[in-house]
Amino acid sequence: MNPSLLQQPFFQVTIPLMVTFIATIWLAGWSQNKRLDEMAKRLDGRIDETNKRLEMRIDETNKRLEMRFDEIGRRFDDVVARLIRIEQKFDNHEERIVRLEERTSPLARR
Repeated sequence: MNPSLLQQPFFQVTIPLMVTFIATIWLAGWSQNKRLDEMAKRLDGRIDETNKRLEMRIDETNKRLEMRFDEIGRRFDDVVARLIRIEQKFDNHEERIVRLEERTSPLARR
């Protein structure tokens, strides 16, 4: 290579500026990618935490609903038992009324 060629302004000024410019762009891109990776990791962590909190809330809500449904079921069972007792009392009263009518009926005395 000709030594006078290296003394020209292109090789003395432009190439070092271009190398510096390219290195700066590469470093900026690398730094930005690193920041984006860190942000993505933090975001993933927050999403995981949020999902865990939501799952816990859903589980708590399901447990509370299950307890309430069990309580409603018990109350319905109590109502059914009371209705059965009322029906039995009603049947007993009906039988007593029939017997009383048979005793007091003028047709039954003959």
